[in-house]
Amino acid sequence: MARMVFLVALLPAVLGSDCKFMPFDCSDILSSGQKISGIYPIYPVGDTSLWVYCHMISDGKDEDKGGWTVIQRRMDGSVNFFRPWDQYKRGFGNVESEYWLGLENMYQLTRNRKYMLRVDLEDFEGNQVFVLYSSFSVGPEADGYRLHVSGFTDGGARDSLSFHDGQKFSTFDKDQDSHGQNCARLYLGAFWYNNCHGTNPNGVYLWGKDPTFYAIGDVWQTWKGFDVGLKSIRMKIKRVS
Repeated sequence: MARMVFLVALLPAVLGSDCKFMPFDCSDILSSGQKISGIYPIYPVGDTSLWVYCHMISDGKDEDKGGWTVIQRRMDGSVNFFRPWDQYKRGFGNVESEYWLGLENMYQLTRNRKYMLRVDLEDFEGNQVFVLYSSFSVGPEADGYRLHVSGFTDGGARDSLSFHDGQKFSTFDKDQDSHGQNCARLYLGAFWYNNCHGTNPNGVYLWGKDPTFYAIGDVWQTWKGFDVGLKSIRMKIKRVS
């Protein structure tokens, strides 16, 4: 609660005294002078606010100058990600910890602007890696919120996501994958499954290595294989100038 009070107290500084500043994403908030990572309101659709976590910290590389809008985050297993289509469409979770921004929100953010995607990964031994994709967008609901991702750059994890490029989003109650069965049900998650996955970031939070049930965890196959759940996964996007 104290943290939320602090964030609300920051709003005049973020929005300006006339409260007319309506940032589209975290890049706009960074450009306004806010350089502290935290929770901010953005306005990708009209005057309706959407609260997101903005990652403002740069790691010193040219492709990462901060201003990232976090669209998905796992960090402690506190939120159940095995959910139906309507919740993945609108978003769910706790912006202070684990959450999914929502497919419709992702579509609205990326429909008319160019974005890059970065995925930050950490295991339970404290090892941290990332991957970067120079182009990322989500299509409209009428086309199954299809994923478009390309332009891979390796930051130590290798590429587990390009396998999902061009796929529609699937949940346990809406099967749109390329497999004969429902990948979301098979692997207890929801994602842009192909037949089925190279990564399952919305799968079961496994707390590390657990081969009991094959590939059901929050895994990134090209880094840790299919039986090692990750401590944290953060998917974040930033507008390309």
